[in-house]
Parts: sequence; structure tokens; C-alpha cells
Amino acid sequence: MVKNKNRHLKTLDHGTLWHPFTQMTEYGQEDPIIIQRANGHELIDIDGKHYLDGVSSLWVNVHGHRKKEIDQAIKKQLNQFSHSTLLGVSHVPALELAEKLVKITPHNLTRVFYSDNGSTAVEIALKMAFQACQQKGLTKKKRFVCFENGYHGDTLGSVSVGGIDLFHEMYRPLLFEALKVSYPDPYHSGQGLEACRRHCLEKLEAVFREKSDEIAALIIEPLIQGAGGMIISPPGFLKGVRHLCTQYNVWMIADEVATGFGRTGKMFACDHEAVRPDFMTLAKGITGGYLPLAVTLTTEEVYQAFEAPYEELKTFFHGHSYSGNALACAAALANLKIFKKEKTLEKMKEKIIYLSKELKKFWDLPTVGDIRQKGFMVGIELVKDRETKTPYALEERIGHRVILRAREKGVILRPLDNVIVLMPPLSLTKRELSHLCGVTFEAIQEVTAKQSSRV
Repeated sequence: MVKNKNRHLKTLDHGTLWHPFTQMTEYGQEDPIIIQRANGHELIDIDGKHYLDGVSSLWVNVHGHRKKEIDQAIKKQLNQFSHSTLLGVSHVPALELAEKLVKITPHNLTRVFYSDNGSTAVEIALKMAFQACQQKGLTKKKRFVCFENGYHGDTLGSVSVGGIDLFHEMYRPLLFEALKVSYPDPYHSGQGLEACRRHCLEKLEAVFREKSDEIAALIIEPLIQGAGGMIISPPGFLKGVRHLCTQYNVWMIADEVATGFGRTGKMFACDHEAVRPDFMTLAKGITGGYLPLAVTLTTEEVYQAFEAPYEELKTFFHGHSYSGNALACAAALANLKIFKKEKTLEKMKEKIIYLSKELKKFWDLPTVGDIRQKGFMVGIELVKDRETKTPYALEERIGHRVILRAREKGVILRPLDNVIVLMPPLSLTKRELSHLCGVTFEAIQEVTAKQSSRV
């Protein structure tokens, strides 16, 4: 009976679901993993096989699955109400969470606008920045600056300020044109850290010097470009960007959707360089990986540009049906309490050092071209030749084959092309970190050795 049901579910999966960021022709030839339960840091499929969650269920899970405190917070909120609109009405969980967020984010961010995912949080920041400029009389400011290889979501506004051609080139005719500048990438550019930092800041300043009167805002993934391959900027770059934005009167949007809530070792990536953006977008880890919720925070200056009698039509005409969902807000509040109660960030310090030591072992693999780490965000870049940095061809699907091999060994990973990403829950133990790295090492070694024997 169970086998028949499982067979039906797998047939259903291949026959009905269209999975995100997945080539379905290829997926249809694979035996699908269908998760039925979870516990701690493990996911359990319908066949009873256990998997270590090596990417936090796509970068969202923070303290592990079935976390008692978050489970109870959601149940408690269910006994009161599950959802109530924020359009002209308020509710307690949204207010309590807003208060907490204003306290833990840079102190210039005083206003909280809710939505439900990272893309919408970015769309809101873009629209707010544009409209605020128009309503402040800065009518020439209609453009945005973004970084090459950046990623800010998949809706059209966020794609317009994205820079990954693999994802975005198809939609180019539908997008508005943004000003793209280089993001410092020491590995691929071949420059040293300081030279790379200085070069990119000079390029950015050249754009500002020529066109700042046309630019409403700049958007950046602070410290590390996630979907672009875990590209880590040199120390001081983020602070330099903030300085230039201030100097040339351009608002700064910090997209902390991926980097927020402890991923880099501090609560927010901006904290590493004491940077105060004019907008900050949050999602992913905000609810501990339980429910969709996103936030766009901004300043009083931006907020006041919308303050006017209704007939002047300066209202921010934007919103979502589930903005500030009460269950999600309750989960987010519980998530923040756990950070404090369990001293999550303090405990991470020792584990980050331990993870760094484990990652050094990957240099023994000749196909590892680079290892990039910031906190619990890791990218292991695979290449055919380390000396020449020759990449694997797209059709070789090395990254995908590595993660399939890791699955066979009981670890779920997700690659970015030929960059193997490790982004585990912050609560992972040293023993589990060692296991995660060990399985990843073996999977890379076995797949790349097999590929080399074919050539």
C-alpha cells in the first residue's frame, strides 16, 4: 500500500508540478525526492531516507526544523486569528515585529513596510525610491544603479536591477534599463583585494559624477553576491559605496534578503562595516524558515515624502493581500527570541572558524578553483584546471551531478552552476558541519574524477 502511494506521488510530481529554476526535461528522468517530514537539521522523504539540510531549504531555515518555540508561537497565534489586512487597519503581531526590527537594524531605519518575499521587498524599495524623488521635486531622478552579476529576485522590477544573464537575458525586452557597474571579484578579475576594491569604487564614482542627478538609488547585496556565485567583496568596499551614495545624493538599498538574520556571522551584513543604508530589504530567514514574510525598511526622510493630504495623490499605492500576515509575524517574533535566548550569533563565532578549517581540506581537490566563505555562506567553485581557471562546459553539468551524488550520501545541496553552495542552518553542530563538508568533498572528488576519466 505504502509503495503504491509513493509510486503515485512520484508520478504525480513528474506529471503535475513545474519546479522553480529546474529544467523539467532533465528532472523527469530523475527519481524525485519528496519530503514528508523534518526534524532538527534533517529532512525525511516518503521512502524514509534522512537527509542533512545543507542549504537551509534554500537559505531560509535558521534554527532547524520543527523548532518548538516557533511551532508554539504559530499555534498560539492560530488561536487568536490567522490573518487580518494591513490596508487601513493594524494588528498586534505586525506592530510588535516592526518594533523589534527597528531596534535591531541600523538606527536610521524607522519605517517598516510588509510584503511576502524578497522580490516584492525589492520592488517596494525601487518604487518607494522613485516616487519619493518625484514627490521631493527631484524629477530627473528616475534611474537605478546596480552591480553586474547581482541578483535581487525574479519579478520584472527586481530583474531589471539584476545582472545574471543566465536568468535574466530572456526578459530583456520587458525590463527598464539600469546602470550596471562592476562588483569587486578578486578571483575572476585576477586583481588583489585592495586593487579590486579601489578599481570598482572608481568606476562607481565615475557613473555618479556623470549621472547622479538622474539616479534615484543604488542597490547592492552587501558583502556577498549570493546567487551570482557567493562572490565576496573586499573589506571596505561596502563602506566605500555608502560614502559615495552620500556624497552624490543617491539613496542606498541594501538587499539583505540572503545575508540577513545571521548568515554572515552578524545579524545583518551591513553590521560588519557599520553601514546605514536608506532602504533595507529582508525576507528568507526572517521567520526562521517557516512562513513567507518580507520587509522593506526605510528612513523618515523617505517616509515624509509621502506625507500629504489625500487629494495630492502622494499615497504609496502598493500592497499585498497577505502583507504582514499574523502567523508569519508570530513566527518571526519567535525567531528573534531564539537568537537572544540561545545566543545564536555568539555561538556561531567558534563554528565559523571550525567551518573554515574544514573547508581548507577542499584545496586537496585539483578541481577546486576557489573557496569563498562569509560566516555560514560558502561557495566552492569547480574548474577543469586550477591554474588557468578553465571552467567546465555548461553541458557537463558538473555542479548538478555533484549535488545528485551528495543526495545519494544523504545530504541535500543546491548548486549555482559549477559553484557548490553550503548554507546550513545556523544551529548546525560542529559534528554536523564536519559531516556536511565530508560528504561534499567525497561527492566532488567522485564526480570530477569520473568526468576526467571520460576526457
